[in-house]
Amino acid sequence: MATLADELQRVLRHEIPLTEAMGLAVARYEAGCLTLHAPLAANINHKDTAFAGSLNALATLAGWGIVWLMLREAGEEAVIVIQESAIHYRAPVRTEMVATCRLPDAHTCERFVATLRTRHKARLALSVTIGPGDRPAVEFRGRYIAHRPGVLG
Repeated sequence: MATLADELQRVLRHEIPLTEAMGLAVARYEAGCLTLHAPLAANINHKDTAFAGSLNALATLAGWGIVWLMLREAGEEAVIVIQESAIHYRAPVRTEMVATCRLPDAHTCERFVATLRTRHKARLALSVTIGPGDRPAVEFRGRYIAHRPGVLG
């Protein structure tokens, strides 16, 4: 039986073809934490480090993916888009790119789903890191909107 992580992998490949070119893989989803991987070789720049555009795409997709997972777990379907984002490149990434995104607290998630159900549109701010430990190489913050088809036009 396919897991939610497997289903997300299929959705990403189908809905966002760039993910295949990047070699993006859903590594795991457990305890409200999504981890995505992408190989350096498919995302390398002229300095032999990860291309900034690939890092930004990976971080954006980690946030998109966790919203998709949260909604799926709540039995909801919606169009998910990013409204705004900011990214800080703290250090070069010289190895496989690993992005991590954690769901916010349960109250925030419940309020997001409830707002989607009643207003047909909801917003959620998320943080994503790329890189190991307490000093990530990349820090990303994004605000995502989930809406019913046709609500935003």
